[in-house]
Amino acid sequence: MHLCVVGVSHKKCPVEIREKFFLRTVERELLLSHLKNESSVVEALILSTCNRTEIYAHLLDDDPALLVKSLFKIKDLHFSDDLMKYFYVKKEKDAIRHLFSVSTGLDSLILGEKQILGQVKVATELSRTAGMLGKQFNILTNLAIRIGKKARAETEIDAGGSSISWAAIKMAENILGQLNDKSVLILGAGKMGKLAASQFQQKGIGKIFVMNRSQEKAEDLARQYGGVAAGFWQIKEILEQADVCICSASCAHYLIEKDLIAQIMSCREKKLLCIDISIPRNIDPAVADVPNVILKEIDDLDKVVEGSVQQRSLCVKQVEAMIQEKIAAFYGKLAKISTMEEVGV
Repeated sequence: MHLCVVGVSHKKCPVEIREKFFLRTVERELLLSHLKNESSVVEALILSTCNRTEIYAHLLDDDPALLVKSLFKIKDLHFSDDLMKYFYVKKEKDAIRHLFSVSTGLDSLILGEKQILGQVKVATELSRTAGMLGKQFNILTNLAIRIGKKARAETEIDAGGSSISWAAIKMAENILGQLNDKSVLILGAGKMGKLAASQFQQKGIGKIFVMNRSQEKAEDLARQYGGVAAGFWQIKEILEQADVCICSASCAHYLIEKDLIAQIMSCREKKLLCIDISIPRNIDPAVADVPNVILKEIDDLDKVVEGSVQQRSLCVKQVEAMIQEKIAAFYGKLAKISTMEEVGV
């Protein structure tokens, strides 16, 4: 067995490069289908989040370059050294350790991040549906999910705030101070948008506006957290009064352009804080050039939480010990299967 992972992550790859490799669900399905047709690929798992895009594979040949080239092909990108320098390759035990570190939140931008475990589960089901989850990866993903649960149940790795949305709200507090007299526009009613709405409500935010491609979802989220659902045609009107705009829509294009913000800011004096936690980004980076606008992106969030992860950092060694146990368990299960196959059981 040649087990490996190739990918890019927040550890060494900036957001403007990561967004090039972000895979939507349909692209993950296409990539899995492509890999299934490669004779040297036995099993595969694809994880694509705001912080990483990774391909885990069980290969017949020790040639992970095939995986990277397949990713470039699906994303219609020219294969180049300029982009390749951001990729990492991990093999065998290092690849297994990496997956377990990801599922426990040790490798997240926000230490102990809770959402990543759900994303691993989704990736597992996608591989199973595509017929790319065989015996070995079934064992591997089961252990990854189990250790993710175990780490959070038996340690305080996710104590306090441990989500991207939580960090974004913390950043808003640090910049704007008390939020009870402020208003926020949340673009996107997905998981991160819901978390943001919940945490803004807990902070006593003055007013919450919600926009989403599905008006029904926007209305559901607004109703749940005492907000107001608005249509995208109202974005100028809402931004004219908002203090914070947090974007988690993950569209393929910018939802907020520099010209729109420049027009809005010409008629107001108070600052506007824009926080883009989408991948690909949905707020034009040029927005930062508009006077009185503060633009923050997902990679800025680690600076916010540096002082609040001390308690969780104490748990890292505990989780690392769990990971070592699960790596041994993985190879133990493989050996048992091999023995059973040899004796014809």
